[in-house]
Amino acid sequence: MSVEDTIRRKLTEAFQPERLDVENESHLHHGHHGSPQTGESHFRVLVAADAFDGVNRVERQRKIYAVLAEELDGPVHALALTALTPAEAVRRNL
Repeated sequence: MSVEDTIRRKLTEAFQPERLDVENESHLHHGHHGSPQTGESHFRVLVAADAFDGVNRVERQRKIYAVLAEELDGPVHALALTALTPAEAVRRNL
């Protein structure tokens, strides 16, 4: 299973999001210092889930980092996160 698929599966299981976008941006970092050049090291994630209702931005990110701890300790070099409630996503036109 690819790292992208693993991220998608874990976040779906943990948060049952209404919206989940997982974008592999590794190709944008090819040749950069510190990039492992695996093709699956840099990701941008948008999660819109009711699980984030009443939870501040920092705690939302901590929850996601906890779910993806194994990936962040290994193949994932960088993770750009947007964690919203579904209502916040609608307000932002996402």
